[in-house]
Formats: sequence, structure tokens, C-alpha cells
Amino acid sequence: MKEVFNAKVWLAGLLLASLLLSGTVVFLVLEQMTRGMPTLGPAAAALTVLPAPTGTTRPPPPTLTPIWLTPTPSLAILGDFRPGVYVQVNTQGSALRIRAEPSLNAPPLFLAFDEEVFLITDGPRQADGYWWWYLTASYDASRAGWAVQDYLTVISSP
Repeated sequence: MKEVFNAKVWLAGLLLASLLLSGTVVFLVLEQMTRGMPTLGPAAAALTVLPAPTGTTRPPPPTLTPIWLTPTPSLAILGDFRPGVYVQVNTQGSALRIRAEPSLNAPPLFLAFDEEVFLITDGPRQADGYWWWYLTASYDASRAGWAVQDYLTVISSP
């Protein structure tokens, strides 16, 4: 059997490919020359001038002055709570912190336990989202301080 791709075939293919390639290059060069080279001139530039900042200053921000309002408790919120009324501690098994001032940040003076009875002697004061009452134990004047209304129940006198 005779081999189809011998040296002569390879040589003829290589010669034909190089002729086609060189002809394409010559055509492209001649085409470019007939069109002419573009003449380059100065390019148009767009210039935007921004004004420089002025030396004017901004007015200072307004000063906010807090307005302190003393809340007036609603009778519906306070219910039967008022000075001179007896209350009983109701914490559902926990203890109530009696504090030196009407605030959650004030130091606790002592713990009052469930069913312990106190007399309201001052209040109400609103702080930290709660209504506070000053309580005094009828059996011991040293057991006195501020407590949150949420853990107290008004009772008839003991």
C-alpha cells in the first residue's frame, strides 16, 4: 500500500500555506496604504473649573436644652397606692430589694420577703420605668427604703 502523506505531499502543503500567508500579508499592507494614514491632530479636551471653597464657616449646631418634667401619675396607674396605706410584698417566692433611693442603680438596704407588711410613707416617684414608694416597717423603723410598686399589694391596715 502506498503512503498518502509522503515527503513530497508535506513539502507541497507547506509551500502552498506559505504562499497563502504571504499573499494575505501583502494584501493587508496594500489595503492600509490605499486608505491612507489618519492624520493626528490635537485632541479636544473638556475642562471643568470647580470654584474654590469660600472662607465662610457654618453656624454652630443648635444647643439642645433638656426640659425636665415631673411626671404626674395617673390614678389608674397608681390605683389605691398613696402615703398612709399599708402594702404587702408579693414577689411569688423571691425577695424584694428595698433601696436607698428610687432607682435601680441605688444600693439595696435590705431584702423584704413575701407577705411582709410595710406602711407607705412617701412617694410616688418615677425612675427607670417604675413607680417607687418609700416603705417603713411598722415593727422596725430601721427597715425603711424605696421599693417598686409592681411587687406590692395594697391591704387593709394590719
